[in-house]
Amino acid sequence: MLFSSLTFLTIFLPSVIVLYYSVRSLKVRNFILLLFSLVFYAWGEPVYIVLMILTVTINFYTTILFDKLKKQSKNKTALIVFTLTMVLDLFVLGFFKYANFIFSNLGLLFAIDLPEMSLRLPIGISFYTFQLMSYVIDAYRDDVKVQRKLYLLLTYVSFFPQLIAGPIVRYSTIEEEIENRSESWELFNSGFQRFIIGLGKKVIIANNVAIAANYVFSQLSLDNMTFTMAWLGIVGYTLQIYFDFSAYSDMAIGLGKMFGFHFLENFNYPYIADSITDFWRRWHMSLSTWFRDYVYIPLGGNRVKKSRWIFNIFVVWLLTGLWHGASWNFVLWGVYFGVILIIEKFVISKYLLKIGPLKYVYTLLLVMISWVLFNSNSYEQIFTILRKMVSLSDGIDITSIKNARLLYLWPYFIMGLLGSTPIVKRVLVYLKENALLHGIYLLFLSIILYMSLMFLISNSYNPFIYFRF
Repeated sequence: MLFSSLTFLTIFLPSVIVLYYSVRSLKVRNFILLLFSLVFYAWGEPVYIVLMILTVTINFYTTILFDKLKKQSKNKTALIVFTLTMVLDLFVLGFFKYANFIFSNLGLLFAIDLPEMSLRLPIGISFYTFQLMSYVIDAYRDDVKVQRKLYLLLTYVSFFPQLIAGPIVRYSTIEEEIENRSESWELFNSGFQRFIIGLGKKVIIANNVAIAANYVFSQLSLDNMTFTMAWLGIVGYTLQIYFDFSAYSDMAIGLGKMFGFHFLENFNYPYIADSITDFWRRWHMSLSTWFRDYVYIPLGGNRVKKSRWIFNIFVVWLLTGLWHGASWNFVLWGVYFGVILIIEKFVISKYLLKIGPLKYVYTLLLVMISWVLFNSNSYEQIFTILRKMVSLSDGIDITSIKNARLLYLWPYFIMGLLGSTPIVKRVLVYLKENALLHGIYLLFLSIILYMSLMFLISNSYNPFIYFRF
């Protein structure tokens, strides 16, 4: 089920809100959230809901076990239980996400016919596995209290706003709120407004710029690739992936507030970053901080010899690429960022301070190149698009855009470019906080909601990009 679907907006969400607020008991409210979250997941993956529940249950009991062993000073045994839990979680994730990839590549490598696994990737497994692992690790480190009520741990992991595509909400973030939170009209209203903004970003901007991106990356033959079409495709995808993914995070954060939860922000205008290092402080922050706290720092971080520091960075970015998918282009994408970050930290960081506004151009250009690696279907497509991006031989040809019937999309590109900066947010905050202009702010939200619903009624299935991860 999608947040941007009429089923969710007209049936699921109103139902859970009415039932949730019709009772006063927080325990009953949590059961309602758990029930609806399981229905939400089963709507798209009725088979794999058993896998999720079983994984959570095993982690629940093993965490209680190693906590008990630690209190009995049986630290070595506790470490073994903790390690086995981590191995199990990684095995389940690895099996479903990478088995097809490994088998197909082994077959190619050794020129043998191996049986096709044909495994479907359980929706959201990368997100809920990382959430569960963060809970187990933090519990082992004594950073959070061990949860001794299975239904509450299930509620945390399966909570529908963040179950499918993040943000990766750590247990420590909502540890107190899951058993002791207070809802209010102000918080609900704030969450609802945030949800509308996210819905508009997805339905109005992301889905429309995606038309251009999909045309270039999926329909246009490489023989017909030109300078103009290459840039149209990559600008389109650059806007699409940001507005698609940040929209989901906006809606998730908004939904969380509607039920009394406060999730951390996941994006902070990444396209105005002044370096790749800064970009990854702003993009998918819940993932980058997860790898920082649970992989990079345990490996030694930057408090080691230079050679080891480089190794640590490389490992983190190789894993980051693999987290996004079992494909060589994701591996290349992760290595690409790892190499750039190493170069930035050890070679060019001091020069970036001296080039003024050019550092923003440098960063955005490298990010756009990364999206070519990320979204291309083959190495030939990668090289063709990158080559055409710097080939001025065909010049700028607006006619090709017109012939492809894509010229009508220009307003959505303008919206995307403006929305990628803090300008729109600053205007909205000004309107919202000014008593005389507050009505204009509410009118804007109403228009966004109306336009979103009209687009949804007229369009078909429109999944979020990060559903496949």
